[in-house]
Amino acid sequence: MVTTTDRPSPTTEAAASRGFAARVSLGRAFAPVPNEFLLIASTALILTIFGLVMVLSATMAKSISAGSSPFEVVLKQGMFALLGVPLMFVLSRFPVTFWKRIAWPALIGAICLQMLVFVPGIGIYNDGNTNWISIAGAQMQPSEFLKLSLALWLGYVLYRKQTLLGLWRHVFIPVVPVGALVIGLVAVGSGDLGTGLVLMAVLLGCLFFSGVKLRIFLLPLIGVVVAAAVFAVTSPDRMRRIMSFLNVDSLACYSAATGDCYQALHGVWGLAGGGLFGLGLGNSREKYDWLPAAEHDYIFAIVGEELGLIGCIVVLGLFTLFAVGTFHVIRKTNDPFIRIAAGGITVWIVGQALVNIGVVLRVFPVLGVPLPFMSQGGTSLLSVLMACGVLLSFSRSLPATPSVRPAGRPVGSVR
Repeated sequence: MVTTTDRPSPTTEAAASRGFAARVSLGRAFAPVPNEFLLIASTALILTIFGLVMVLSATMAKSISAGSSPFEVVLKQGMFALLGVPLMFVLSRFPVTFWKRIAWPALIGAICLQMLVFVPGIGIYNDGNTNWISIAGAQMQPSEFLKLSLALWLGYVLYRKQTLLGLWRHVFIPVVPVGALVIGLVAVGSGDLGTGLVLMAVLLGCLFFSGVKLRIFLLPLIGVVVAAAVFAVTSPDRMRRIMSFLNVDSLACYSAATGDCYQALHGVWGLAGGGLFGLGLGNSREKYDWLPAAEHDYIFAIVGEELGLIGCIVVLGLFTLFAVGTFHVIRKTNDPFIRIAAGGITVWIVGQALVNIGVVLRVFPVLGVPLPFMSQGGTSLLSVLMACGVLLSFSRSLPATPSVRPAGRPVGSVR
């Protein structure tokens, strides 16, 4: 009689082979992040570091001539970077439900903060604008926080009205009255047309990404254009700067005392003087009191002068990669709130960068908007890094791409 030895079943063999494997779960804190998270975070960090280097280069000469430390300005900017970067990653851990709950309180708080510019002794008048406040010796620009809070609020309101956006009255109320209040506080009350235009762009961007019908979208678009024209015409200071933008050959441009186009002209000269490879980091000539706002609105001109066309292309490439990451979040999400709020934030950061660079290139008149991540200004840098934290939080909620091939379909089969 022939006997057979007992053989374990295939199921038993598979279980035995897995018997020595231990599955360790490290929780959400160590969960892999999507590519969009890495793209947004890395470009934000590189642009911030790049900005600190350029702020140092643009301010060393002025600081030394004023008898101060050459690192005085960049150390102040670096403090905001050291606060903003960790805050960005902390905010990235917040769930999307938190941003929905905080939308209304954030906007109300930002409006109250903006209204402090009208309080005597707190509001600060500078360069024709009253858009700064000073509390306990610390200065800040509250309108920068209005950009983020407005994007979150619009995302929440339009998300709640998602099924009613085909009716114009549900699109306009409360979006238009509240948006007009926010923009009016900045553009009319404070006199800051540049920031007002950015807020208008955030409003239009959120409406666009909410999916409203084109005929409804055109009405606020026309309203924004008319409002911008009215704000420009009713202010002699703004009209003078706009006309100086058109007067490129005026002899007054060569005088810092009489020419409103003086700074714009020297910005172009700085870009042209850099050539292809630039004069070298720290070797700018325009920063020696020829370009008054070298570390602020015209820092891109210093980039072009010191690092040449190559440096300008690097900056544009970094902003392009940032935009690619944010648009991937907008495209992949299934949550209308994320799509609308992320769209508004993207229009703010990328649009403001394009406007700032366009001003340096004399494509646009001087509007006084900083280059995100790079221009000197602690409030601007902090608000942009906070907005990046919100975008990173949104990216964590993206639906996971299935990595397991469906059963029953062989590799390379054509369906």
